[in-house]
Amino acid sequence: MSAERPQQTLDPAGEAEDRMVAMHGDPRFENLKRSLMAFVLPMSIAFLAWYLLYVLMSAYARGVMSTVLFGDVNVALVFGLLQFASTFGIAILYSRYAGRKVDPLADDLRAELTGAGDARQGGRA
Repeated sequence: MSAERPQQTLDPAGEAEDRMVAMHGDPRFENLKRSLMAFVLPMSIAFLAWYLLYVLMSAYARGVMSTVLFGDVNVALVFGLLQFASTFGIAILYSRYAGRKVDPLADDLRAELTGAGDARQGGRA
């Protein structure tokens, strides 16, 4: 019983890796990255600038930030609450943007990469 069986060379992980590497050069993948960055980069810059304004005004414009608007509410409190509001607003905007522009491209590429057919049939409508 020393007869050796030929080793199977099926390497699903290796094949998947090869497909992923090939996908990085695909123009559709480049389009996906561009679509994502078209939202993420400007929103990140805008939010960081808005946050930096809040921090700098809190540190160097204490007179303005301590201006009472009504009751116990001052400008600093309103700025702080607007930080939360803008964070949630950006999250909502991103969710809508991704649903329209990014997710359909990603679903198509994922379906092709995994060989699952049309990923949107059983997933998002």
